[in-house]
Amino acid sequence: MTDQKRPLQPGDSAPAFALATANFDGTISLADLSGRPFLIGFFRGLHCPFCRRQVEQLAGVQPTLRAAGLETVAVINTPVERARLYFRHRPTPVTLLCDPDCRTHRAYGVPHAEFLPDGSSGQSEWPYGATMAQFQAARINPTGELPEPLQPMEANTILNAKDRFELDEADKAIFEKHATQLVGHFLVDANGTIGWAQLEALDGPNSLCIFPTAAEIVAAAGSLGR
Repeated sequence: MTDQKRPLQPGDSAPAFALATANFDGTISLADLSGRPFLIGFFRGLHCPFCRRQVEQLAGVQPTLRAAGLETVAVINTPVERARLYFRHRPTPVTLLCDPDCRTHRAYGVPHAEFLPDGSSGQSEWPYGATMAQFQAARINPTGELPEPLQPMEANTILNAKDRFELDEADKAIFEKHATQLVGHFLVDANGTIGWAQLEALDGPNSLCIFPTAAEIVAAAGSLGR
């Protein structure tokens, strides 16, 4: 797989992949999904409470998409052993794939924020060349669970505590390596062509952790192939 410098758009071909599954033993590839449309979401690891919530939302919309003939796939930036342990206690109908190296995220062009060095004279271009000050100034409360909009890292800490989710060594390693990975959703038609794409926070860090709603996903799926 090759890295895309910008997110893939409708009309682009979906890159091939083959990833280990967290729901059961084995792997799932693009070839396994060929011939039928599917929704695929690329997420941060389990350390991200907002990503965990989005996977739960996808589980809620999965029956509607399945009835419309679409598969629902989530790629999480977590080692397969850790993901299998977590989802053994929180089963989901969503097909869960594990990519601890974010290779498929990069192949689909899902950005990861890159920060300019302190004192750099380079021009800030979120998320490809942001300043740390720009990120630190962000305030988010996308699910309405926080008492007020908070800095993203603080929001993560509070929600993980609320969920009683403790990061293990695998989670901490993924966080250290891929903390700035963004999230992307793509609808792929039966021919392997992207028909819809939505990327997290392309307009700035205040939009972090705002993901498509169930209604938006269903509406996009309904227009696929028209």
